[in-house]
Amino acid sequence: MATFFGEVVTASSRALDEDEDYDDDDDGAYEEDEHIHKELQEKREVQLNWGPGVSAGGCGTVPCSNVIIAVGHNATNFLSAYVLNSTAWEEAGNTSVWKEGKTAVFHRYRDNTSVLICQVTNYVPEDQLFQWTEKVLGCLHKAGLSVTVLSDCPVSDYKTSDMAYSSSSAPFLRCLRTSTSRSLALCRPLEPPNIITGLPAAVLSQCQIHHIPAVVYQCYTDVITPDSITMETYKPLLSSLSKVVKLNPSPSAEILCKYVKSSEIQSNLYI
Repeated sequence: MATFFGEVVTASSRALDEDEDYDDDDDGAYEEDEHIHKELQEKREVQLNWGPGVSAGGCGTVPCSNVIIAVGHNATNFLSAYVLNSTAWEEAGNTSVWKEGKTAVFHRYRDNTSVLICQVTNYVPEDQLFQWTEKVLGCLHKAGLSVTVLSDCPVSDYKTSDMAYSSSSAPFLRCLRTSTSRSLALCRPLEPPNIITGLPAAVLSQCQIHHIPAVVYQCYTDVITPDSITMETYKPLLSSLSKVVKLNPSPSAEILCKYVKSSEIQSNLYI
């Protein structure tokens, strides 16, 4: 065989060493390792659990025309405060991952059950991103499906020649879409060399592979906790959401208090 530098060396094989004793315990150890590995694989399987009211269609997939996936504190709390703040929605299912517990919750619009909102409320390990995305999108009927992702991202990840601009302008919104997406852009596209990572990137990649129209709206912010100003950065999306669901008026201070830090309610809401 060839080493890194290209010289040829002789490969040895235990099969040729006839004088070497064979240990019968090796088989048992191998089988035990295989059993442990299988158990770990089963434990690391992403679990997708639908409620009793959710039924698969004729092709074995859940009918769905629009799914909105929120990743991050401000993205999920924006949907809670501005969209899910009525009895028009019901919990429809959840996903869970080993050691992390419940990672996401699905909500279904009562007046149009083909509209789903998925709030990713917990961390999805990097080595399970593909499995999570494949399992969630794989159970949805893809004909006519449209995917929208809301994602929080630290402004320090935003690459620009004018660093003062990125810091002073936060929070701000950028979008990245699949080639089949034809919806109206609600903000500026994400400029190179910036990229998206994590679960939003996994979802967008899966949608690109399966020719599903999808858009990721990434909010660059300088805060990591729920913040009313950062949440409001997602408000341009309400215009497109209002076409598929009925939205209530802007949430009251009482509703927002549930989803933002109490220390900043006074300063942000009453300026």
